[in-house]
Parts: sequence; C-alpha cells; structure tokens
Amino acid sequence: MTVEAPGPEPARRQRHRLSRLIPGRMQRGYPPGRMRNLSIGGRVLRVAMREGNPGWPPLLLCNGIGASLELLQPFVDALDPRRPVIRFDMPGIGGSPAPMVPYHLHTLGPLLAGLLDELGYERADVLGISSGGGLAQQFALSRPDRVRRLVLVATGTGALMVPGHPRVLVKMVTPRRHRDPGHAARIAGELYGGSARQDPAMARDLLHLTSRLGPARGYYYQLLSGIGVDQPAAAAQAAAAHADPGR
Repeated sequence: MTVEAPGPEPARRQRHRLSRLIPGRMQRGYPPGRMRNLSIGGRVLRVAMREGNPGWPPLLLCNGIGASLELLQPFVDALDPRRPVIRFDMPGIGGSPAPMVPYHLHTLGPLLAGLLDELGYERADVLGISSGGGLAQQFALSRPDRVRRLVLVATGTGALMVPGHPRVLVKMVTPRRHRDPGHAARIAGELYGGSARQDPAMARDLLHLTSRLGPARGYYYQLLSGIGVDQPAAAAQAAAAHADPGR
C-alpha cells in the first residue's frame, strides 16, 4: 500500500505527536545525559552518557543502521533513572566522523571495550537493535569478560539466518529514509511493521525529529561492515577457545 506523506507540520504539533508515543517518564524531564566526543583506538565517537546510580551496571546501547543516538532518547527516558546508560554514534553516523575507508564488525569489539574503559566501567549490559544487534553479538563473543548480559532486539545472527524479504531489504540499501521524510512515511509500514502500518507518519517523525544526519558514506560503511558476519560460527570458535586452554 502506498502511503502519502502529509505536508510539514508545525513544530508544536510534531512534538505533540512524539509525546503520544513516549510514556510519562520522558515528560517528567529527566536529563538526557552528557554528550562528548571520545577518541578511542584512533576513532572519534560521539557519546552520550547518563550517569545514573554508581552502584548500577551501565546499559550500553547499539543502535540500528543509519540512526544517531538521539533516536534512542525516548527509550532512555522510559528507563529507571538510576540506570546508567551509554549511547554512541557509529563511525560516520550522526556526530561521529566517517572513517577514510570501510570497516568490519570484527574490528569494533576493541572499540566498545575502549569506550567502557574511557567511561570507567569494567562490564556493561549490552542491548543491540537491528544492525546494532550484530555489533552487540560480536562484542559479547570477542570480549565476554566485558558483557554482563546481552539483549537482542529485531536482529539476526548473520549469514546463517532466514533473510528478510527482498522487497524490504532493497529499501535498506540506501539512506534515503533518513534524508527524505516523505519517503520515510511511505515505506514505514512495510519496513517497521506494527503501529507504523496504521501511523506511518509517526515513524517519519521519530526519524526526522530526533536523529542527526551524518555523511552518506557513513551509512554505506555501516551497511558493508556486516558482510560475511556469521555469529553462530563465531560462537563455536569462542566456545572452543575457552574449552582449550592452549588456544
């Protein structure tokens, strides 16, 4: 079904639309967290840190493809304010500078470990959504000593999984939905499902009122980073390594 995107709305009306989606905790005004740029292993990441209770383990959030850390603000605001929360923009996404050449998920485990080091945490609970789930799995497999719990949302295991429908996947090979509000509304129902089928403009608003754009190549680098990733195989290798002290 083709959905016609409505014309521009006044900012007040758009904020009201978002407030209908976000539960009361966001509206009570908890601070969004401290934003900073951190240099880790030669890469610069834009990071948001909500301090929370020092006695609580932090929740490290790995966002989906092309999405900046602002997109997760409604989720962060819905969490218990005592929980420390770490968000970051992937290289080339949002406010993180794009690398000169593409990278692979296998290289990012040390990056997340370095991020925890910079923020003073030994371990974290890690939540990965969509493509961020691949990164979260890779981190858990490569550095199980740094991951207390792993939560995966709307993601897969890499090469060995049931692929998405080609009609849906083709809509993800381009960052257009992050740059064109009308296009975002037209494809929201098919791409995201759920309530986006009845209210595609809400998905459009979440993408375009809360996200920060990075360079287009950052999207393509993130897309390419997951090529060939096979989490079940990686899990078997990690289990074998732990079982054989000689490795």
